[in-house]
Amino acid sequence: MDDDSDPVLVIVDAANVVGSVPDGWWRDRRGAAERLRDRLAADGLPGHPGPTEIVLVVEGAARGVSTVPGVRVESAPGSGDDHIVALVSDATDRRRLVVTADRELRRRVTELGAEVTGPRTVRG
Repeated sequence: MDDDSDPVLVIVDAANVVGSVPDGWWRDRRGAAERLRDRLAADGLPGHPGPTEIVLVVEGAARGVSTVPGVRVESAPGSGDDHIVALVSDATDRRRLVVTADRELRRRVTELGAEVTGPRTVRG
């Protein structure tokens, strides 16, 4: 399925991760997504020392957050969950890890062979 030299594709459900802590994110969804992006760019994926390709999927009011070195940002044209499932489906030749606590999304991506982990993995 995958080549050990390929980086793990880490797909982060920005809305779910940002929404997992009630820190006022709802007042500035885009700013919250940018802070998450910057933390991922600085810290990578804690506990996963190997090479990773990090994709942050944003939706709604957070659309338009820009890509930075180390984190590719994709604005979902519709449902963020559907976009994440499409990314997982398009990368069946490599290891995929989805960061979300959304039960339905977790079910959908594991059916496609992806691994899942919760928001604490990236929230620190």
